Amino acid sequence: MKKMYVYLSILLLAGIAAGGCKSREPEKETVQEGRERVELTVWGAEEDEELLKDMFRSFQSRYKDQADVQITYESQSESRCKDALIAGLEDGADVFAFADDQVAALAAAGALDPIEEDGDIRGSSLDTAVDAASVDGVLYAYPLTADNGYFLYYNKAYFSDEDIKSLERMVEAAGEAGKVVAMDWSSAWYVYAFFGNTGLTVGLNEDGITNHCDWNSSDGPIRGVDVAQSMLDIAASPGFSNRTDQDFLAGVQEGTVIAGVSGVWNAVAIQEAWGDNMGAAKLPSYTCRGMQVQMASFSGCKLVGVNAYSSHPKWAHLLAQWITSEENQALRFQVRGQGPANVNAANSPDVQKAPAIAALIEQSEYSQLQRVGGKFWDPVAEFAGSMAEGNPSGTPLQEQLDDMVEGVSAR
Repeated sequence: MKKMYVYLSILLLAGIAAGGCKSREPEKETVQEGRERVELTVWGAEEDEELLKDMFRSFQSRYKDQADVQITYESQSESRCKDALIAGLEDGADVFAFADDQVAALAAAGALDPIEEDGDIRGSSLDTAVDAASVDGVLYAYPLTADNGYFLYYNKAYFSDEDIKSLERMVEAAGEAGKVVAMDWSSAWYVYAFFGNTGLTVGLNEDGITNHCDWNSSDGPIRGVDVAQSMLDIAASPGFSNRTDQDFLAGVQEGTVIAGVSGVWNAVAIQEAWGDNMGAAKLPSYTCRGMQVQMASFSGCKLVGVNAYSSHPKWAHLLAQWITSEENQALRFQVRGQGPANVNAANSPDVQKAPAIAALIEQSEYSQLQRVGGKFWDPVAEFAGSMAEGNPSGTPLQEQLDDMVEGVSAR
């Protein structure tokens, strides 16, 4: 419970004023006589295009007397930003959004320009977000959201408060209604939910690159084969559907999906589809070796970084701070339903009463910051895909688990 209490306490603290109003001014020598011309490229999520362009316009208006700022937006997955940037730092975006699990690698590659005057950012952001944006005590990025986790969405017309405590019961109820509960087993990010609270572990080694993993353990109260068998049992139900996050949302909108595991980015669309019947809660438990195991989750933040090779670093920092200001984080919540990393914005009544944010906070007791190396993803997804299909090859579960762990732990 300690994690949740700390998180809630942080949310209730009074923050300082908006970053957008206290942005660092470019040094005078960077502003030429008259209006300087500045060209910046910004990478952001495809879904954020219109929101970001609104922010660009307000930024340009704010500084129109100092510079003619031309901003080019390019769509770039936040989860794959690191690979795209490191592939060509000098050709990469000046400002970019990315998931916090990439911050150490980006810092090590010299891709991030550290935030030197960081007092306002540290003081106005949630402690968890500051930690997520830092490496060895140095703040390398601007906190944008503190909601990069997942929880349960459900349609209240089909489930009682008791039903949502058990995944098996939910799947059973969905099958009886001719509907499904959805979860993405093609993504190792979600598959962690089954292993996270079993006593089986995965994480980064001291080198910060390779992983340690014992999900194939044959000892202890819960063994790897027990988790695998539980997944097979769930997948065998007609009330369960393994589908991507996009397909989950499509199912919600067409009426075939009545519950599923996802994050705050889908809150607005699900609210539109289900209306007053939209429910959100922590993840349920599932049955494993005769025990009820609370499903776990990865958690994290989205950050905005400045390219260390930017031709206009002062203006790039100013724009990054503008995008992550209190006002613009509040706007992001209103438009996209994403939970702010700014203390004041997170403490607003609208954020506090949002069902998705409340569910995320409830799930935070059972969540862990995502800290795994790149070789975690594919082996886990391959294993989970086999479970979702009912183990069509017939390969012994222990053998599949051993292969998965070998891949995850590869040097």
